[in-house]
Amino acid sequence: MSVCDDHPSTAPASPLMLALKRALDVAGSALGLVILLPLFPLVALAIKLDSPGPVFFRQERSGRHGHPFRIFKFRSMTVAASGSALTVRADKRVTRIGAFLRRTKLDELPQLINVLSGDMSLVGPRPEVPEFMRYYAPEQSAVILSMRPGMTDYAAILFRDESALLDGDEDPISFYRHRIMPIKFAHYERYSRDIGVLNDLRIILATVLLLATGQVPRWLGIESKLAPDRTNLNPLTR
Repeated sequence: MSVCDDHPSTAPASPLMLALKRALDVAGSALGLVILLPLFPLVALAIKLDSPGPVFFRQERSGRHGHPFRIFKFRSMTVAASGSALTVRADKRVTRIGAFLRRTKLDELPQLINVLSGDMSLVGPRPEVPEFMRYYAPEQSAVILSMRPGMTDYAAILFRDESALLDGDEDPISFYRHRIMPIKFAHYERYSRDIGVLNDLRIILATVLLLATGQVPRWLGIESKLAPDRTNLNPLTR
C-alpha cells in the first residue's frame, strides 16, 4: 500500500548541476570533518563512559538507485537494543548520553563520512530503512531513489522533533506510515524539483540556524512553506 495515491513525475537535474552539487558535498563534508575533529573524541569518550559498546551505530539504509549502504551515527542506544526502527521520545533503549546526542542532533554528524564517500549528500531525502521504503509506491520510490539521501532537507527541518510526534500516538508505526510519510514524500518530490547549489546552501544554513537558535529566519523562505504541513501533525487531530 502506497503512502499516497499521487503519480509524481520530475525532470532530472542537469549533469552540470549534479556535478556542482557533488563538489559542494565533497568540500563541505571534508571541511566539516576537519572542523569537528576535536569534538569527535569527546563524544566518543562520553558514549564509552555512559554504556558498554561501540562508539558508532551502523545500519543499512536505502541509497541512490536503491543501492544499500551502511550509515554512520554516534551510538545513542544500548547495544542489546532491539525492536522498531522508529524511536519515540521516552524510548527506554536510548542511553543518557544518547538522549542528549539525539536532542542536539550530534549523533548525525558522523554521516559526513557517508557524504564524503559518496553514499550520501549534504542535502537530500533522509535515508530510509528498507523496512519502510517498501511502503512507497514504485513511482514514489523512483523519485526518492533518484537522489542521494541527505543529512538534511525540507522534511528534516519540518520533522525536527519527530520522536515527540511519535510519542504522542498509541501506534507510532501506523502514525509514521499514514501521517508522516506522505508529508515527507511531498517535500522529497519538491526538493527533486529544487535541486541546486544555492538551494542546498539555503537549506544547510536553515538547518544550522535551527539547531543553534531553535528557529529558521523568515528571510530564508523555508519555514513559511512548511507551516501548513506542521498544523496537520498533531496526533490528536484525526
